Amino acid sequence: MNAQISFLDGTFRLIHIPLNLYPSFLQPILQVLLPQGGDDTLANEAEGISIDNKHGFLNISITPVECSVVCHSSWARNVFEPVIKRLPSNIAKTVTISKDSYLILSVISAGMDAGSRVMDLTSPLALAGVPIFFITTYYSDFILVPSKDRQTVVQVLLARNFEFDKDESAYVSPSAMSHVRGKSQSSEPPSTPPPTNVAELQVRTFELLKKRNVVPYIKPYLSLVQCSGRDPSQLVDYGRRPTLSRHPSENGHRRSWLDNVDTKLYTSLISVLAKQPRFLSITLAQEDPPSLLLDKEYLGVFGDSLVGDTEGDLVPIFLDLVNLPLEATGIVSGVAGRLITEMGMEETGVSSELSYLSTARAGAVILSSQQSMRALEVLKPLLSKD
Repeated sequence: MNAQISFLDGTFRLIHIPLNLYPSFLQPILQVLLPQGGDDTLANEAEGISIDNKHGFLNISITPVECSVVCHSSWARNVFEPVIKRLPSNIAKTVTISKDSYLILSVISAGMDAGSRVMDLTSPLALAGVPIFFITTYYSDFILVPSKDRQTVVQVLLARNFEFDKDESAYVSPSAMSHVRGKSQSSEPPSTPPPTNVAELQVRTFELLKKRNVVPYIKPYLSLVQCSGRDPSQLVDYGRRPTLSRHPSENGHRRSWLDNVDTKLYTSLISVLAKQPRFLSITLAQEDPPSLLLDKEYLGVFGDSLVGDTEGDLVPIFLDLVNLPLEATGIVSGVAGRLITEMGMEETGVSSELSYLSTARAGAVILSSQQSMRALEVLKPLLSKD
């Protein structure tokens, strides 16, 4: 029941794109999704690409609230900023790239159910005043934290008995985690002191959400599945010697990123993205096969290129956080913790179903269809001003 946490290489930015501007950004979205790492003309963008042309991390999410992209800072600067600058000024200001850069923590855990992971990983950071974004994928959990708060994050992990791994970039957490508050060393302390315990954190979270008129809702007839692309090792052409070089091979042809991916999966992704889907969240991480949270309506497009529980029936509860600043803290932990408590999730085992998706201006609590309706009944009275 250990959780291994490591910092991914590089810094990242969050990009918010209003849905009405999605068509204007489809080309840069596809450019980022399909990295031509072997093309010397894209040397600047390739900074966030591994030698075998894989993203260290990329998340593209289209939801009923927004289109959100989490990508390496170099891709935000070299691919998205030029498109924004070409827009009329009154339209360009509706698209935002986070001013602060973020680090990404990759979390691989064993023996911890989904709800426990969300709480155990987010509560200590919230109590330390660290704003986070949380992305659950088919294989791993990822936490975005401001780059300037790295020292605070490390201190919080150490305070909760995390230990440095040999390479000093990973920490191993024993399952017996105590809620110890870490002392923030951020150069910009929050304007109000962080809460002192989880109960106070939840109270503050719902007070803030209510003040900013956040109303939870479910989109009718939207049902999701969490699945994955196939492991690249299953796609290797064993008749050809693999190489990670970006230089020409022995036959004079340059190796392409297409040699390392499932082209059927990517063709299907392009087809769905071209339709501007109601919901699609794709996460690429260097150590994992592609992970998708997908509107079931589009399952047929992917055919046999997906693995996982394609018969699932997940329903997201959306929280439109457009009126909250990016540095708001405790949203993930506060909402998830209250649901776990109010719904008796730990006692009933429902906690194992709970996952969370943070996007640039929104959050989504994801549960089975039956549990989502119950969760919505819990959240609505807590956020009602009546």
